[in-house]
Amino acid sequence: MSDTAGQDGRRDGWRAGEADRRQPEADRPQPETDRPQPETGRRQPQEDRPQQEEDRRQPEEDRRERLRERRRAAHRAARRVLARPGFLSTLRERLALLDGAAGLHDLDEAADQYGDGVVEALEARTAALLGTEDAAFFPTGTMAQQVALRCWAGRTGSPVVALHALSHPEVHERHAFSQVSGLRPVRVTSAPRPPTAEEVRAYEEPFGTLMLELPLRDAGFLLPSFEELTEVVEAARERDAVVHFDGARLWESTVHFGRPLEEIAGLADSVYVSFYKSLDAYGGAALAGPRALVEEAKVWRHRYGGTVFQQFPTALSALAGLERELPRLPEYVAHARVVAAALREGLAAAGVPWARVHPEVPHTHEFQVWLPYDADTAARAAVRQGEETGTLLFARPWDAAGPGLARTEIGVGAEGLDWTAAEVAAATAGFVSRLREEAGGPDGGVRR
Repeated sequence: MSDTAGQDGRRDGWRAGEADRRQPEADRPQPETDRPQPETGRRQPQEDRPQQEEDRRQPEEDRRERLRERRRAAHRAARRVLARPGFLSTLRERLALLDGAAGLHDLDEAADQYGDGVVEALEARTAALLGTEDAAFFPTGTMAQQVALRCWAGRTGSPVVALHALSHPEVHERHAFSQVSGLRPVRVTSAPRPPTAEEVRAYEEPFGTLMLELPLRDAGFLLPSFEELTEVVEAARERDAVVHFDGARLWESTVHFGRPLEEIAGLADSVYVSFYKSLDAYGGAALAGPRALVEEAKVWRHRYGGTVFQQFPTALSALAGLERELPRLPEYVAHARVVAAALREGLAAAGVPWARVHPEVPHTHEFQVWLPYDADTAARAAVRQGEETGTLLFARPWDAAGPGLARTEIGVGAEGLDWTAAEVAAATAGFVSRLREEAGGPDGGVRR
């Protein structure tokens, strides 16, 4: 799922449709401690919650915009969250990411110009981690992948790119492959799971490149097994196609695959990685692969307008992410499994008749939650919990996954590591209680 430096559709856990506005925090009851407030105490009377009634009376778009603003304000004010992405921070907080940058790179060397200096250092570091000959820095993943696939089309003689129907370029990039780069994407499968080797072998027309998104975000951050991935790559090679990994979140896949990064990346002919999605950098991406491919990619990077004059803040923040966040990702993945199990048990204990944590055992530190309620109802309940208790269990948007079905994503970061299973279960119970209130009764709005 590729990096687009703030324009990546529904990426980065938040959706591009949301304006990144900063609103003053609304007055709200504040918890007395940093721990979750008891969920069993007296609820605020309805007359003490005029905001919820006002939200219901507003026109739909205004109401949803107000809800987004409330959610962002609740996230900034919350004492407890499972993750606190840097891109929601203040400018001052984001600048603090570069504290200690002298330990990452020589700050007395000349600042970069058009991709030299610290940018080259970042490229070398990335190539070493992925075990490739070279790497090129790009301002966005959308650009990096278009350039990569354009270069491969020239080598294979085919503009056809086989991919999943839920892959990022198909869902979130406004048909950039065909509209900008003259490529022709075709869909190997639309099933909400990674493509199989049999599907690759059986696809009815030739293609020059197979693009695999690892993990497949819109299907639930799903990964195949390493053996399945190897078989899919072999199936593409049997058809004389090259393989490109959309590895925006490849960094956290090592736990599921049970392999180091260089062995995973070594299956593909080229790999794209993001520096902001899991590593919390200011932005940026890299395309890694054979030196000849990367050299050509840098030419196209210039043609696409991606050879930016100076990029040292972003490059330094990416080096900080590789140094500080990358080693912690396995810990986040492991604790995401604890959180997912506690959520599943908490929803069952609360008597929600149909609910899903998907996948049941997360493949990365992110996963989906599906509930039998209207998406707006779930969103209001989630925001209320943050406003009333200082604990925001569900911090991301809720989507309508079907009639009477709500879906959201959960990511576990450093802030979530101190949540015990019991605390997750208690927060889940508090959320369900508010969910039923918002739906109009014990079973109001529920899909059976």
